[in-house]
Amino acid sequence: MHTAEKKIKITDVDPVELFGPQETHLQLVENKFDTTITVRGDTVILRGEPAEIKQIESILSELSYTLRRTGKLTLTDVSMIMDLVEGGRSGSAPPMTSEELDSVILWGKKEVIRARTPRQKEYYQKVQKNDLVFCIGPAGTGKTFLAVAMALSALRANEVNRIVLSRPAVEAGESLGFLPGDLSEKIDPYLRPLLDALADMVSPDKLKSMIERRIVEIIPLAYMRGRTLNHSFIILDEAQNSTRMQMKMFLTRLGQQSKAIVTGDITQVDLHRNVESGLRGVQTLFNGIDGIDFVEFEKMDVVRHRLVADIVHAYEMDDERRGKNRSDGPTTKGS
Repeated sequence: MHTAEKKIKITDVDPVELFGPQETHLQLVENKFDTTITVRGDTVILRGEPAEIKQIESILSELSYTLRRTGKLTLTDVSMIMDLVEGGRSGSAPPMTSEELDSVILWGKKEVIRARTPRQKEYYQKVQKNDLVFCIGPAGTGKTFLAVAMALSALRANEVNRIVLSRPAVEAGESLGFLPGDLSEKIDPYLRPLLDALADMVSPDKLKSMIERRIVEIIPLAYMRGRTLNHSFIILDEAQNSTRMQMKMFLTRLGQQSKAIVTGDITQVDLHRNVESGLRGVQTLFNGIDGIDFVEFEKMDVVRHRLVADIVHAYEMDDERRGKNRSDGPTTKGS
């Protein structure tokens, strides 16, 4: 992928009016594209693919024209101009059928990310319709990857202002203070899968910019306490390793105009045996509540390497054998 850089000097309008309060107009544009936008005084620096840079130049030109003509600029103006300027993002990819287009979640930097199995389509549709969705199933079914794609899609569509990604750091527990490095280095191994998913969808420069500007936050579950997250898309990954109280704490962070996805595999709980997983029993607990829905993946929904489905199946068979052996057990004398 060829990356270019271009500097645009703003001379014919007030940069503050053009960029918006706290650069909200530019942030709206940047959320829509993979290109990184940096402001240095009255100069805009664009770093990204040449085709995208050209589109953003056109958007800035139209925004400047609107500002000169009307004397003001609103977020609605910015959204309308982007819709007019931005065309299809599929490049030279072969045309899709209407059914395939309906399943597209995000036009990623490498490929089109879409729901590929009936259960993934169900997942996508339920997230569109509900504010809270629990997605439970084995490894390799796309639970986390698709959740991150849906979050980015909502951000690009201006449905939310930020993305908050969280995971429990179970193995670290109270020993985080004894691990080497600062907090970021200590928790990085636990949050790395979320970063990897993001890195597959946006460029390194763009991801760095989004994290620095707190458009994307990646934090351990324990650090969610006390917050109210408005206009956010929130994902709790590996939720089987949250306690019941942690799950309650997370779910009550949900603020106005926000969505949340909770993912996990109830067969891979790493908590101590006497600690109840917060993911167990959620369907019974929240059954019938409007705005909450559930998706359950099975091994047939695995979309990673074909061996992953076989590995999941092998473990399931072994668990069944172990359970049967324990239930049969050795008989005692006299029975």
